[in-house]
Amino acid sequence: MLKLKSKKETVFYYPDLLVTCNPQDRETSTYKRFPKLIVEVLSNSTEAFDRGDKFNDYQTLDSLEEYVIVNTKHRRVEIFRRNEQNLWVLQTYTPIDQTFTLQSINLTASFLELYEDAELELM
Repeated sequence: MLKLKSKKETVFYYPDLLVTCNPQDRETSTYKRFPKLIVEVLSNSTEAFDRGDKFNDYQTLDSLEEYVIVNTKHRRVEIFRRNEQNLWVLQTYTPIDQTFTLQSINLTASFLELYEDAELELM
């Protein structure tokens, strides 16, 4: 499990997935500081925290371009993107869209691939 160090010196998080392309993140193998993409897979026990305090801390990371929330109750992907005005803009994707794009890493993926063999949580 990989740790992410927030700007607060004593706060670390364990995102479900992160991507960094910053060479400074090679300086230590115990944590990363400059993610460009963070993905969290929601569960009943983590949803409020992932959407609240954790996302607030993530927004302070200058390197972060996209924050992705994968919903396990419904087939839905929410992508928060930092725009040129440094504001976070939400784009929501559902199976009707068939695909979604992670601009920060130039990746287009399909809902079939993302949710393959996944069992949705019931409320």
